[in-house]
Amino acid sequence: MTARSGRRPGGPLAGLLAALVLASGCVVGGVNEGAPQQPLPRSTRQPSSPQGEQTRADGTTSVAEFQEDMAVAVDKAEIYWTAQFRASGRRFQPVRRVVPYQREGEVSCAGQALPRNNAVYCSAGDFIAYDVRWSVAAFRQVGDAFLYYLLGHEYAHGIQVRLGIRAQFTIQQELQADCMAGAYIGGSIEAGQLRLEDGDLDEFREGLLAVGDDPDQPWFAEGAHGTAEQRTDHFFRGYEQGLAACNLG
Repeated sequence: MTARSGRRPGGPLAGLLAALVLASGCVVGGVNEGAPQQPLPRSTRQPSSPQGEQTRADGTTSVAEFQEDMAVAVDKAEIYWTAQFRASGRRFQPVRRVVPYQREGEVSCAGQALPRNNAVYCSAGDFIAYDVRWSVAAFRQVGDAFLYYLLGHEYAHGIQVRLGIRAQFTIQQELQADCMAGAYIGGSIEAGQLRLEDGDLDEFREGLLAVGDDPDQPWFAEGAHGTAEQRTDHFFRGYEQGLAACNLG
């Protein structure tokens, strides 16, 4: 996935935005996790040689390239959501910070230490934090498209806070964030902000398969995010249909 120049106003936030006062910072005061704490997603690609490491197909695996893609993902998310809010007559306040960390407990949210192998949105401080080692490894094994999904999902939690959306069950909040992440990526491609490359759709599916809940986990369980099938379905609803598919109001 690559960035392209050009800006285009987005569509309305399904009427919900006009009825709400925007807020940022300490609203919910907790953590929204984008993926259950788990090991690195395993790639299904075959290495180019028997001794080759399983890495993304285009061979770009450096930390510098990861940092560049992360910066682009944040920038395009801000452009996308600014356009959506503006189209509804409101001013958008971007998420304050995106923070990498390397060790469990290095970053905390409202006194709660953030775990390894994860990415989270902290509403208490209005920031996104991610385990940089896990994220770089996923970038190498799954691909850059997974990184855009990961950032898009966490950014969606920030949008939910700004819109005052509080679901009864965790899984409702998480699947909606998957849908919103898909809308951000699909809308950015449609607007010419991002360009889909060969293999990107497979990378989205592969990443979503890696972060799905165990099929036996009850949907009403605290912390449930949805099975791989549910997460994939909601992401591609947003990707193909936009925010109208995300039940924002």
